[in-house]
Amino acid sequence: MNSPAEIAKNYISIGEGKVKMSFLKTFLLAIMAGMFIAIAGAGASIAVVSVETPSLAKLISGCIFPGGLAMVILAGSELFTGNCLLVIPCWTKTIKIHEMLRNWVIVYLGNLVGGLLICAMLVYGHTFSLFNGGMAEFAVNTAAAKTSLTFGDAFIRGILCNILVCIAVWMGFAAKDAGGKVLAIFLPIMIFVICGYEHSVANMYYVPAGIMAMKEYGIAADGLSWLIFFVNNEIPVTLGNIVGGSFVGTMYWAIYLREEKKEKAN
Repeated sequence: MNSPAEIAKNYISIGEGKVKMSFLKTFLLAIMAGMFIAIAGAGASIAVVSVETPSLAKLISGCIFPGGLAMVILAGSELFTGNCLLVIPCWTKTIKIHEMLRNWVIVYLGNLVGGLLICAMLVYGHTFSLFNGGMAEFAVNTAAAKTSLTFGDAFIRGILCNILVCIAVWMGFAAKDAGGKVLAIFLPIMIFVICGYEHSVANMYYVPAGIMAMKEYGIAADGLSWLIFFVNNEIPVTLGNIVGGSFVGTMYWAIYLREEKKEKAN
């Protein structure tokens, strides 16, 4: 097992490798991550619809969704929320700010493409017809609920979400085997799901799925549109995710790497 101090040091080279990858490789890996998170979101949604007791359904969905991050980490892909930890090599000046921002933009767009691909296949392949259309109705209701959040609520829930996601990624780096990594990431991700926090990449599935299902299945939902999706949810949640992830990265830089930098300077 790697200690927290070792993880911090290791992430410097990991982050440098991420920003040095070509545009195409980064973008394709980001598409894969968006697909993995969307598939996990779909699985978690099906679990909710199939279980009558709301509290139990919430718990089961929380147990299924961590499979998305497990696929991201073990199968190899680039996830925007996890890459908020790039502030660590940025603070150490191993990478430059514009390199970090470039990575964030490429990965974010790739995640969006991956999420939309899964949405389209699920909706137009009529997976949402499950439970006599209950899956489609759930998707629309979920999207409507997410886009009805205030900017402040979406922003704060985004912060809390990515604190947990980045802690999960951090804990995953502690393990040296596949089983250990899966176990490490499980609880933080389950917590964010059952608490109802907001994940920008997951919402690239949840809200577009609701919009597409609304039109394909003729389900009414006032005020649900692509513009509302970005303005009311995706923008504040993304900003919150950046703050939450950057907080985690900055804290671990300050704890494990800042003093080391001072000692080398002296």
